[in-house]
Amino acid sequence: MPQTQPHTGSAQAVRAVLDAALAEGRTALTAPEGKAIADAYGIPTPAEALAEACDDAVRIADRIGFPVAMKIVSPDILHKTDAGGVRIGLNSAAEVRGAFTSIVSNAKAYAPGARIDGVQVQQMVPAGTEVLVGTVTDPTFGKIVAFGLGGVLVEVIKDVTFRLAPATEDDALSMLDGIRAAEVLRGVRGGAAVDRAALADLVVRVSRLASDFPEIAEVDLNPVFASASGVMAADVRILLTAQAPPVRRKFTREQILASMRRLMEPSSIAVIGASNEQGKIGNSVMRNLIDGGFSGEIHPVNPKADDILGRKAYRSVTDVPGEPDVAVFAIPAKFVPAALEEVGRKGIPNAVLIPSGFAETGEQALQDEIVAIAEEHGVRMLGPNIYGYYATWQDLCATFCTPYDVKGGVALTSQSGGIGMAILGFARTTKTGVSAIVGLGNKSDLDEDDLLTWFGEDPHTECIAMHLEDLKDGRAFVEAARQTVPRKPVVVLKAGRTAAGARAAGSHTGALAGDDAVYDDILRQAGVIRAPGLNDMLEYARALPVLPAPKGDNVVVITGAGGSGVLLSDAIVDNGMRLMAIPDDLDAAFRRFIPPFGAAGNPVDITGGEPPSTYEKTIRLGLEDPRIHALVLGYWHTIVTPPMVFAELTARVVAELRERGIEKPVVASLAGDTEVEEACAYLFQHGVVAYPYTTERPVEVLGAKYRWAGAAGLLT
Repeated sequence: MPQTQPHTGSAQAVRAVLDAALAEGRTALTAPEGKAIADAYGIPTPAEALAEACDDAVRIADRIGFPVAMKIVSPDILHKTDAGGVRIGLNSAAEVRGAFTSIVSNAKAYAPGARIDGVQVQQMVPAGTEVLVGTVTDPTFGKIVAFGLGGVLVEVIKDVTFRLAPATEDDALSMLDGIRAAEVLRGVRGGAAVDRAALADLVVRVSRLASDFPEIAEVDLNPVFASASGVMAADVRILLTAQAPPVRRKFTREQILASMRRLMEPSSIAVIGASNEQGKIGNSVMRNLIDGGFSGEIHPVNPKADDILGRKAYRSVTDVPGEPDVAVFAIPAKFVPAALEEVGRKGIPNAVLIPSGFAETGEQALQDEIVAIAEEHGVRMLGPNIYGYYATWQDLCATFCTPYDVKGGVALTSQSGGIGMAILGFARTTKTGVSAIVGLGNKSDLDEDDLLTWFGEDPHTECIAMHLEDLKDGRAFVEAARQTVPRKPVVVLKAGRTAAGARAAGSHTGALAGDDAVYDDILRQAGVIRAPGLNDMLEYARALPVLPAPKGDNVVVITGAGGSGVLLSDAIVDNGMRLMAIPDDLDAAFRRFIPPFGAAGNPVDITGGEPPSTYEKTIRLGLEDPRIHALVLGYWHTIVTPPMVFAELTARVVAELRERGIEKPVVASLAGDTEVEEACAYLFQHGVVAYPYTTERPVEVLGAKYRWAGAAGLLT
């Protein structure tokens, strides 16, 4: 792919254009200015020139060659078509004169006070597929690049995809394949395919332009005409901003891990606001720490008590002996700043702020105050406005909520206290083993990328699931996710989809870059599994550590009920997986085990009246054949093969093959009376993800495992 960086002289030319526009207080470039910048970055645009009078327009058209297009040039008119400021397909001097007069007249009527620099006379662009390439500055992710179908209906069709800028060639090519109309680019109904290399190169160049110049708020190339012979941007719109992006305090990976290690594996904890009075948060935190079996030191801090729950109490945290790793705050918000100052002077590296009454209630100034105090003293803060946190492998329950002590490989985080309690209840009901449960609340400091960095390294954590309403620093999260995903799955429930597209936008690209659309594509780019709902997130988190990673995409259904087989097959396709085309020899092998009125192929229908041996033989064959990469089982409750018999034989076969070094993901859908619930629980405990009364859920979980395996580069 050609070099996308402009040479020094071209970069200086771009800088001169931007500086001049900003000096005039403008937020948009004119078309000639946009072309100058496009030329500097090698972005193909038609030949054109600015005409200030009718005669100029005619001379330019003669030089360029008919037909031509003409467009109003005004820094005060962004949407030229709305102003009646565009004419295309002009074939003669007379048409050019008439168009000039009409365009200027329309513009003056549309915006009487607008400055009109003239009319742009432009070479007509060769025919091709109309696409859009642009960039916006997203409040969460910074500069992002967009690609999709273009033209006047772009905001209606909304077939667009996003990536972080600057984009790589691979990113750009994935964008071409990521829109719903990707087949149009490959050529349909006898049409030629577009030049994919040229189109991807354009995406890269535009993304680099936006990244190189922070003042560029949005770039909008629409339409871009893509054909077999190349690409050309018919219209270039560039919007500017004089606002510098906010500067966030940055930490190195080593600094994050060092601080998080003391937070998640503390040897000493101070509880500020500890209390002997039942019903007080400080009492609940103390009881949970003590009753939970935390083996480290617990130091209650309360100036009005000498002893709390059998522990010596201290008037101030500065009186606590040694060097506590964590200070847990259980005092009203108004007292937090003074106590945090003492924590900072004591040199305690972590503060867990349970109290509410900060930014979430409109007290932004109070939250800003504690952030400043923490930054001054180098204290990392979790919260405020949280339920606390659990680190089960440390027997640590630093929360005022109910305890939880089932150790396992799932780390769960939530921005909401209510969602945190739902997580806790789900974990208890399903006996999900967790490594940690962490509340984030207002995220005044520590947030998802800090936790993700830690859990990515934590040997006790096999899967991370996060509920979030926003990200403070989307790029930091993506960086942490990219380092974590190759080793373990990351599941995200992003709330707030209905707010998409609410902001005002000055370009087609900006109007298309709704919050949720951007989150969806960028999280996918990072390899994150996005859960559609809370129960989905929790089920993915529970199930993904149970399933081995698939090594290929051949999925086979074995079912005792034809109806279930059809539904399971539909679910496999719906979740982006592939039903294996069964080769003749494998088809014959399955037929040896099923009755003549059954059906081989895929699904393999063994029928409902078959004994346990038929299930066992077909499942064993499915696991042993190396061409099959995953099994989806559909069980139908019968007296011939009762639910627990099916569960036990399936678990036994899976275990036997595992001992021989053969591990494949196996999921099961059990249809039947209430006995199938116990069978599903047994299967879950023995490495088979199973659900009663649903054909969709087990396949959705398998699909999530496949998405992770693909992002982690494990599929061959």
